Amino acid sequence: MAKDPAVLSPRSLRDPVITKSNALWQRSLGLIPGGTQTLAKGPGQWTEGVAPKYLARGKGAHVWDVDGNEFVDLIMAVGPVSLGYCYPVVDDAIRAQLADGITFSLMHPLEVEVAELLREVVPNTESVRFSKTGCDATSAAVRLARAHTKRDKVLCCGYHGWHDWYISVTDRCAGIPESTKDLVYTFKYNDLQSVEDALGDDVACVILEPTVFEAPKPGFLEGLRALCDKAGALLVFDEMWTGFRVALGGAQQRYGVRADLACFSKAVANGMPISALTGRADVMKLCEKDVFFFTTFGGEALSLAATKATINELRRRDVSAFLAKQGQALREGYSSIAKDAGLEASTKCFGYEARTIMSFADERSSPLAMKTFVQQEMLARGVLWSGFHNLSFSHGDPEVATILGAYREVLPMLAEALAERAVEKKLRGKMLEPVFRKVDNFHLKPRAKDG
Repeated sequence: MAKDPAVLSPRSLRDPVITKSNALWQRSLGLIPGGTQTLAKGPGQWTEGVAPKYLARGKGAHVWDVDGNEFVDLIMAVGPVSLGYCYPVVDDAIRAQLADGITFSLMHPLEVEVAELLREVVPNTESVRFSKTGCDATSAAVRLARAHTKRDKVLCCGYHGWHDWYISVTDRCAGIPESTKDLVYTFKYNDLQSVEDALGDDVACVILEPTVFEAPKPGFLEGLRALCDKAGALLVFDEMWTGFRVALGGAQQRYGVRADLACFSKAVANGMPISALTGRADVMKLCEKDVFFFTTFGGEALSLAATKATINELRRRDVSAFLAKQGQALREGYSSIAKDAGLEASTKCFGYEARTIMSFADERSSPLAMKTFVQQEMLARGVLWSGFHNLSFSHGDPEVATILGAYREVLPMLAEALAERAVEKKLRGKMLEPVFRKVDNFHLKPRAKDG
């Protein structure tokens, strides 16, 4: 598949051949629940019959599926690949550590070295604990907050993982006791009043993604800090997406607001599995005895070596500034192309520069049909697209040009399909499923106590 779809004639475009992908998928059925280990990677977010299902390798910002189709990747492993696939500096660090060993019977020096590095680059970091997944860190933060404040209730906003305390507020809450569901509530992003309405002397912490796609209104994060201080609750930032992307030090650096605890994963190790909980020493000290948060693989050395190399490269190359520049070019380019196609009111590109999202709304078609249409056409032009621009340091000017070149062909096609009220008729595969991500306006206020 050619790298520059802008120079292809429409007749040379084709849907990717996905024979091997489909064969693997058939083998997974009944063996792997849902067929996938990661919901965002599963077929529900990729148009069945058109999109590949399995990737075999990656290099820089490009990936190849099991059938050999090449794509510019706008997903980057759903966040973890911040520098690029097979990034030499990181891979060399992993290989060097692999020669010495992976996991040991005593602690490894990298545990200290990487903790010191996080203290250098992440504001308000006095203590650090490592684990493996993002929800490890967020769940530990909630447990620490409860132990520190001797309170039970939690207010949250965003997506925080699969553990009981959070997933109890979603519609995927089977198997979770009602007593757990009664302890967690949500608030509306950028709405301080919704926090104030729910924040009482029984709330241990307020945990949120500092920004998802909507930017924080002036005073919102500062207002959360003040409300938490007044109520005696901890403020926790879930920085799985913002960490090391909006700024090297994450949202605390970008927005100048102090969190008591901050949780990181994804971008910190360029694809290796690691997470970190950082924050106040007096709160984290509870991990020494009162709060149990220890894991066999918390000190696994390959991921720590990757983290050290990644953070140093992010800092040395000022990657957050690069991501902002490339992301702004994509956001402005998409908006300009949409306007030229007469779609200014039908599709928007918004969010912070390193991670923008496209929205669709038009009375002539459903949003999911429009998104599916764009996806199938972007795939035909060599772009792995799921409605996001999730960028890495390997998304250089040629990749940006390729993506914008594809939009210049695809968005006018969408406009034409809308004019004919034929978007769904033009789909060559199954329509996408709704994304599992509900971040506000549900389970808002604590229930009144009996009596």
